[in-house]
Amino acid sequence: MSYDLIIKGGNVVFHDGVRKADIGVKDEKIVCIAEQITSDAKEVIDAAGQYVMPGMIDTHVHISEPGRTHWEGFETGSKSLAAGGTTCYVEMPLNALPATTSRENLQLKLDAAINQNYVDYSFYGGLVPDNLDKLAELDEAGVPAFKCFLSDITSEVPGDFLHVDDYTLYKGMQKLAELDQLLCIHAENPSITKKLGQEFASLGKNSGVEYAESRPVFTEVEAVSRAILFAKETGCKLHLVHISTSEAIQVIQKARQEGVDVTVESCPHYFAFTAEQVDEIGPKAKCQPPIRPANVQAKLWEELLNGNIDWLTSDHSPCTEDLKQGNLWEAWGGISGCQNNVDLMFDLAVKQRGLAVEKFVDLIATNPARRFNIPTKGEIALSKDADIILVDPNQSYVVKREDLYYKNKHSAYEGRKIDCRVTKTIVRGNVVFDLEKGIVGEPTGKLVTKK
Repeated sequence: MSYDLIIKGGNVVFHDGVRKADIGVKDEKIVCIAEQITSDAKEVIDAAGQYVMPGMIDTHVHISEPGRTHWEGFETGSKSLAAGGTTCYVEMPLNALPATTSRENLQLKLDAAINQNYVDYSFYGGLVPDNLDKLAELDEAGVPAFKCFLSDITSEVPGDFLHVDDYTLYKGMQKLAELDQLLCIHAENPSITKKLGQEFASLGKNSGVEYAESRPVFTEVEAVSRAILFAKETGCKLHLVHISTSEAIQVIQKARQEGVDVTVESCPHYFAFTAEQVDEIGPKAKCQPPIRPANVQAKLWEELLNGNIDWLTSDHSPCTEDLKQGNLWEAWGGISGCQNNVDLMFDLAVKQRGLAVEKFVDLIATNPARRFNIPTKGEIALSKDADIILVDPNQSYVVKREDLYYKNKHSAYEGRKIDCRVTKTIVRGNVVFDLEKGIVGEPTGKLVTKK
């Protein structure tokens, strides 16, 4: 057989360990895995000394097109994802305008995404107070999951996203359970965090530690507990996004033992930064939930290394640079981070803390592919999409603004040294990022819908 692509001599990460192997790709699929492939190929990549693993599936990305394309668009966002080792992403129903809360609004996003994405993509539907009658049409349109906020999110901009009240959460969960849909929840108690924030701001408490204190651990735990209680009552499949505390994860673990269908994600910034470091970084490190103090982070690391976190996401939430000015109360809350998912966490978790590389692959690819029912992706195996990344554990570099592909080139990771590097990103057999060449070719990303 003649192949379209052969990846030779790499340390291939399988579900049960790492083995040196060649990978043959034809018609966008992995069709051969062997100790050595001697057949011809249109392209051969020498992967000696590098890890060969499935590309990341980032299920928490905010692309602001249409409506706020000046924050981030599909072209720049997907370039950033590709450069960071992501081969497929699921895009949140906000911050684009209008929010993805109806079939009509989804179509605007579908149209805008055509021929702009360098990696494969999918779209969430949103659950908000006035769209209970729109959930079925979004499901029929193929969204793989829904998203809602228990934290405070209000806007006077027409078409913007809003948080749910308990009635909407309950009725929405009932409907999504009927549809066999997954509900992903931002879980923070809205009234307490809003009032504490106002109180702290009025007192001039502007430090990173004080910002974290305004959104205390128990406000995450309370909202997680409430979501789980509603899931027990309704039978809705549940996923808790960007969880930042061990206490919340322990509540989730207990619920699993009781039979609740619930999973949990966290994000690199909760492992890379502490609240004590936020003052030096500034508002670029502002997010919700907040970056936590070092003692809280240490317990979160224990949860990750003990296998109690299902997968990692970027929560890439970009904005224009002017919105990151001022103090932590005035600045926009969101971190531009999707270009530094794989390398940063490989460095921190695998190299520095000894996490098995196959467990790392579960965190970035295999587990989200299974939960979001994307059967063609998430692992190196025969007949799977050839979504593959090469990771060199022996390279080091410093994150610089000029190397970022974001539309607005700012990131909390600027100036950080990372002892690992993504050298190639391959989507369905097509090289879309090469460390020496940058972004390669034209956008060929495809829409992924609910199976």
